[in-house]
Amino acid sequence: MSVGKVISLADLLPELVGRKVVFTNGCFDLLHVGHLRTLQWARAQCEVLVLGLNSDASVRLLKGGNRPITGERDRAELLAGFACVDYVVVFEEQTPMVLLDKIRPAVHVKGGDYRPEDLPEASLVKSWVGVVLVTRLIEGRSTTKIEAQLRETPHHGQ
Repeated sequence: MSVGKVISLADLLPELVGRKVVFTNGCFDLLHVGHLRTLQWARAQCEVLVLGLNSDASVRLLKGGNRPITGERDRAELLAGFACVDYVVVFEEQTPMVLLDKIRPAVHVKGGDYRPEDLPEASLVKSWVGVVLVTRLIEGRSTTKIEAQLRETPHHGQ
């Protein structure tokens, strides 16, 4: 089912025909300015930005049982609200390999905490002559850091 910019893969694919696509993906559990800057930079690389969003089950497998903090429907709606994001597709797998293989973007973008050579999807993207780009790391902006700060903060009135 598709609602606005939050769209199923089946509904997305016809929208991409003939367009230069940039793809990025992630959990986007606690949004911060680093996420926004990465998405804005990614969108500037091509005509259309498709964001692959890890489902709640996928986030739990990747990050542990206490995550996600924000559910996939809310995360998808928040991300779709950014002007730089054209489409959001939720996926169940731990990696975006299935989405990437179906979408075949010209550019795959990851945040600055990755190195292209360490990404398992890099060889797949290169197989259709796509490019893998990594954005500049925004120092001090991290979901893991925010989560740790929240857990350390005393909660008054409990």
